[in-house]
Amino acid sequence: MNRLTLLGYNSFFEKQFADLNRTDLIPGRIAVENKNNFLVYTEKGELTAEISGNLLFNSESQSQLPKVGDWVALAEFEELGIIHFVLERKSKLSRKVSDRKTAEQVLITNVDIVFIMQSANENFNLNRLERQASAVMNSRAEPVFILSKIDICENTDSLMSEINKRIKNLKIFPLSSIENMGIMEIKNFIREGDTHAIIGSSGVGKSTLINTLAEKEILKTQEIRESDSKGKHTTTRREMHILPGGGIIIDTPGLREFGLWDNADGISKSFSEFEDYSEQCKYDDCTHTVEKGCAVIQAVESGEIPSERYNNYIKLRKELEYLETKTDIQKALEKKKKWKTIIKDYKKLDPKGRK
Repeated sequence: MNRLTLLGYNSFFEKQFADLNRTDLIPGRIAVENKNNFLVYTEKGELTAEISGNLLFNSESQSQLPKVGDWVALAEFEELGIIHFVLERKSKLSRKVSDRKTAEQVLITNVDIVFIMQSANENFNLNRLERQASAVMNSRAEPVFILSKIDICENTDSLMSEINKRIKNLKIFPLSSIENMGIMEIKNFIREGDTHAIIGSSGVGKSTLINTLAEKEILKTQEIRESDSKGKHTTTRREMHILPGGGIIIDTPGLREFGLWDNADGISKSFSEFEDYSEQCKYDDCTHTVEKGCAVIQAVESGEIPSERYNNYIKLRKELEYLETKTDIQKALEKKKKWKTIIKDYKKLDPKGRK
């Protein structure tokens, strides 16, 4: 397997690069996004690269600029590269920015498997797991759950049962780095040429797991606090690593919040049973909240759908509907501002169209 294939380069990206018809450019993959530049993996090795002025000017938002996992077309000048194009993404994991702005934050791209990691202590939260699994499905990647630190939990079987009841068909790996449980199962699951990522709160053991998979310490780790069984945050940026077995893994900083972004498809996939029941509802536009003859409500009342799962489903739908409303208002304001600028510039022109 050549280096590009090892990095995840396949026919999907190869065709796009070929269609550019630019013999002066080479393909590369974003491994690290720094403040002013990028570390890019290429067939020959690593390059420090910057964005071309044309790419920066033609990008309508930050989400269109290179992110960790992106395949790009760049010009090579010794050890420096200039990125001219970002190739179409096979998958894209996004969230709403963690402030009052209504904007998209692209976390990682072109990932095949996303490991959602929670530890079997106070960090464990089923509602958050459903939220993140929904976002991963929406990204067109596959969610896989890692339940870490099972050595400090007395009710691991109970937690596993809760997960299986709430989220059907979710692949789960119980893990204890201290007792070396679950490591080999995860290693065997990682496929050569595929890209994997780990998301989760700070201190759940992401860095420890990556060091174990890499068979060397590439990330700093710290001991968990005995007072609350929480680890300390160690990862400060998203970074791609090539594993000895040929797979790729992307480490991510701890996520305190995970606001939904354009997630209708993800909710539909992760709560697929709701779609089945909704077809039996009396009204086509049923909100599944107060309507008589709602098959979803009946399924909740009969116990076919857990009430906790129903409540989280309604919460996520309301959050998404609110976000869509805010996004529509923002788009309208941006369009109005754009036309004001066009009209202002037009008034400066003389009848012949010259200043």
